[in-house]
Amino acid sequence: MRRRPLRVAVAIVGLLIVGAGALALPRYVESAALIARVGNASGNVGALAARVAQHVEIRPTHMVPTRHVDVIARFYEPDRVTRRTVLLVPGIHSMGIEEPRLTALARDLAGAGMRVMTMALPDLQRYRITPDATDVMEDAVTWMVHQRGLAPDGRIGLLGVSFAGGLAIAAAGRPAIRDHVDFVVSFGGHGDLPRVMRYLATGEAPTVAGLTPHPPHDYGVAVILYTLADRDVVPPEQVHDLREGVETFLLASQLTLVSMDEANATFAKARAMAEAMPEPSRTYMGYVNDRAVAKLGAVLAPHLAALRADDPALSPGRATTVPSARLYLLHGHDDTVIPAAESAILGEQLRKAGADVRVLLSALITHAELNDSASWLDGWRLVSFWADVLSR
Repeated sequence: MRRRPLRVAVAIVGLLIVGAGALALPRYVESAALIARVGNASGNVGALAARVAQHVEIRPTHMVPTRHVDVIARFYEPDRVTRRTVLLVPGIHSMGIEEPRLTALARDLAGAGMRVMTMALPDLQRYRITPDATDVMEDAVTWMVHQRGLAPDGRIGLLGVSFAGGLAIAAAGRPAIRDHVDFVVSFGGHGDLPRVMRYLATGEAPTVAGLTPHPPHDYGVAVILYTLADRDVVPPEQVHDLREGVETFLLASQLTLVSMDEANATFAKARAMAEAMPEPSRTYMGYVNDRAVAKLGAVLAPHLAALRADDPALSPGRATTVPSARLYLLHGHDDTVIPAAESAILGEQLRKAGADVRVLLSALITHAELNDSASWLDGWRLVSFWADVLSR
């Protein structure tokens, strides 16, 4: 979630904290305070939200064994654990568990009484979405429920951000952990990976009542180019340099949340790298640098089948088993990385399959981040949504 002060939403949340407190509904108070902290609220609202939060100890990193590779993870430990332990997994981002928005979200959730373990999926850190990622999430849940004190009743919560949200639901339905996951929150996640890849390349999103289609974000199509570079998109001898250039651009995009000076210097480096490339890499890297989504998407669309994104392990809408966990699908109305239609369609699919699902498409969310304005009703719906999660 974005760490910037909210405007209308801060006032909404502040009044909700006071109103919920007057109604003696602690979980609504905690939910409103959580949203205020995530929104980096200042003034009286920020002070009140901070008082509601527990002190959080950030533990040293540790390793989690999985069938593919040992994965680095970190615990965020509140003074008093009043809720379930939660596995929090970021989306496609090279910084992994050090990504600033993730660390802030982990601390804010722990402040609400959850013991939080953050763990990035190695493939997603390398800009790839593969079945191995779902395996790693499954193995991490198995590891957690067998650690003394983490899951007294053998169950934990899962919270996946962006593409990790869809993978979390797919993993939670697997027989090995199906009975060990109490709830899953998919925050801006996908239902069908091939459908999202087509949207990013072509702008074609499914039609859902009440949702307005938007052109796709440049970050997603750059990730697709990175993945497809070695699949006849450019000659083999150009793959390494093109991928290095795309990595540089994506890092620059990530650095905009850390330091604009560093980001601009890294964007400049990506432009210089493009100038040194032979064709067609030079043209394609130019599209990346210019954020020419439609032009780059037209190049990539004929190659989408090579992504092999139709594996059921990658899409909860294609998975053969449905989780028994309570499922929460939270999505921004105007998301341009993964369209909100994904959560709307997936929610309906899961309900028909017998799952227990709650869906919220919110104007207070962009893509796994808080927006800076909203209506009173938007604010209340988001508080109610998180109050439900906190009641688990």
